[in-house]
Amino acid sequence: MSTRLSRALRDAGPPAERPATWRISLSVVLTLIGLGISIYLTIVHYVGNQLLACPAGAHGGAIDCAAVITSPQSYVFGIPVAVLGLAFYTVMAAVNSPWAWRAADRRIHLVRLALCVVGIGFVLYLVSAELLIIKAICIWCTGVHIVTFAQLLLVVATVPAMLGWGRETPVPAPRKGTAARPASPGRANRPQATSATRRAAPRSTTGPRR
Repeated sequence: MSTRLSRALRDAGPPAERPATWRISLSVVLTLIGLGISIYLTIVHYVGNQLLACPAGAHGGAIDCAAVITSPQSYVFGIPVAVLGLAFYTVMAAVNSPWAWRAADRRIHLVRLALCVVGIGFVLYLVSAELLIIKAICIWCTGVHIVTFAQLLLVVATVPAMLGWGRETPVPAPRKGTAARPASPGRANRPQATSATRRAAPRSTTGPRR
């Protein structure tokens, strides 16, 4: 992996493969959905739960949005998770724009891939906190989790091919004049006489007797 990463950073040329238009469009739609939910959760966090829309009768059950977004686990290093999600999808909106997808700089595509891996790692932590500690889930948070997972699948299926990972490096053709000439059939089958065999060969004694 490190070899591929260093090779991708050294190569300043354009991507090996252009992404399909439908992949770009799908990534933009997913990013906008994630960004919209993140903005909504951030507003709810600072304004209050009166703006929180959750299924009727969900409070105190398996689905309890208020319990999730007001729990101690809704903060990471003192920062609200909603704000972290908003920051994440703001950056993703930039790297998932059509211009970024068609960029010749490979570092943009590597950043997109790295962000998706970090994002899904954070999602796994949040899901574990909901199921094991809070004992409740939030439908809005779950929506962001699903969008982030879909983003990961899309990016992993697209970016490695763009960077040329998994392709065999073509062997350069030999230069003209350097190819070995094939031996003729007569020479190939004829044993080569060495100096030792020449010395060991007896001299001819078929001359006339006196």
